[in-house]
Amino acid sequence: MELVLFDLDNTLLAGDSDYEWAQFLIDRGVLDRATYEAENDRFFAQYKAGTLDIYEFLDFQLAPLARYPRAQLDAWHAEFMDAKIRPMIGPPARRLVARHLDAGSLCAIVTATNSFVTGPIAREFGVAHLIATEPEAHAGAYTGKVTGIPAFRTGKVARLEQWLGGLGRPLATFSGSWFYSDSHNDLPLLEMVKHPVAVDPDERLRGLATARGWPIISLR
Repeated sequence: MELVLFDLDNTLLAGDSDYEWAQFLIDRGVLDRATYEAENDRFFAQYKAGTLDIYEFLDFQLAPLARYPRAQLDAWHAEFMDAKIRPMIGPPARRLVARHLDAGSLCAIVTATNSFVTGPIAREFGVAHLIATEPEAHAGAYTGKVTGIPAFRTGKVARLEQWLGGLGRPLATFSGSWFYSDSHNDLPLLEMVKHPVAVDPDERLRGLATARGWPIISLR
């Protein structure tokens, strides 16, 4: 059996679900535009530059989850899927995921974006396994904090190893391993698998993929 891992934002999606969730809440008037739009743009620029402090970002990104009941959050997320997410899913991305699923591979989406935002998106792709940053919750209500290791940079490797350990299937036991990603932030995991694939990569990853002979594909 092969292990196939997919990054989500700007890989399977033609956009960033984390960024768009905040923008969606701003557009709905849930978050103050003057305050949150500038911060959202600042963190997104830091992510692209490779300078993001993930814990500072998560304090910003998860705080709104603690302010509203889960039923309201879920209702907004259903609107978000229709307004923002489904338009970012192209047929090539759906075909790529379906090809690996149909081949009987063990597939997972591995993303730094929190599981509240990304759980429904993974289900949209038909992928049962999601490794994401986990927002803390008590009695079904979010606290605005993170629990465990954020699935970001080396955290993706750590969270993957935890998940595989729970399955009793170390990486070396798979006949092949794949990771599809757009970002230089994912180099730790790209370097870990047998088949790293750069998908519509950022400039830094494109240069590295070219130098190392990694496949470069587009899902746009």
